[in-house]
Amino acid sequence: MIADYGKGRRLYRNGFTLIELIVVIFVVSLLLAVSLPSFTYIGMNTLKSDARRVASILRYLNETAITTKEKLYLRIIFKDRLFVYNDGEGEKREVFRDLSGVELQSKGKAGDGEVTIFFGTSGAFESFRIYLKEGKDIWTIALNNLSGRVSVVKDEK
Repeated sequence: MIADYGKGRRLYRNGFTLIELIVVIFVVSLLLAVSLPSFTYIGMNTLKSDARRVASILRYLNETAITTKEKLYLRIIFKDRLFVYNDGEGEKREVFRDLSGVELQSKGKAGDGEVTIFFGTSGAFESFRIYLKEGKDIWTIALNNLSGRVSVVKDEK
């Protein structure tokens, strides 16, 4: 900043005034105050969106099996936290890092190894639940084979 003191004398100042510094600190603190609360829920929103993605895959497989009259499958590989499914157009893979277990109507709970769930001409062969867990948060995705409904619920434990 240049200050003019008349008669050609100019004083060159390096630096900022106290007012300028206070304004900058205020603006930065205001931006942080607005943005930081939204960052605290990022992990929860990721888990919630993963639960919705799992539910979407289950609905899609169930409805596609019914409408196309094809036998489809969902293979869950716990070691890799991987969903492998055939949707009629080919095999697809998706990773869900918070996958913690599956509860089948016929076999009970499973959390290691592999589980394969089949979808036939009338939809899923049996009702089941898929669990996603991160820290204390547990989300349950349940498919009812009689109604074809898929529900996503956050467990309060």
